[in-house]
Amino acid sequence: MLPTAYHDAIQLIERVHRRFLDVVKLELDKNQIPDLNPVQAMILYNIGEDDMTVGELTLRGYYLGSNVSYNVKKMVENNYIIQERSVHDKRSIRVRLSDQGLDLYENLYKMFARHEEEVGDFDLGQDRIKDFNETIKQLERFWASQTTFTGLDSLEWD
Repeated sequence: MLPTAYHDAIQLIERVHRRFLDVVKLELDKNQIPDLNPVQAMILYNIGEDDMTVGELTLRGYYLGSNVSYNVKKMVENNYIIQERSVHDKRSIRVRLSDQGLDLYENLYKMFARHEEEVGDFDLGQDRIKDFNETIKQLERFWASQTTFTGLDSLEWD
């Protein structure tokens, strides 16, 4: 089977994601942060200055549930996140960044701001990035439509 644009896109998305995590890892190494992996750093970044539940992180589509729980636990152990039971719902656990976590958030924010300034050197202006974002959102919607699990009995497997 010859590769199609769709097939190429699937492989490219995987490669770009891995490359991005390499960039985050370099930033962690540069800041001498050995106790966080890139995925944990991105969870931390996405929490930012908010106070949210672990469930909200999952619902926002950032991460898979079991991975979030494990990674939040590790970040609590390493003092990047503060975890507290909700006052209103004792079943719910709220998370926010500790001072150490906020410091790392600021470093990552500065890295992304630096990258945003530098992307122009690679002919990646705001318009091209906006077009890319729209394409990725459309792919996400397509894949979401494929996971509704309706009509499974009509699927044919070769």
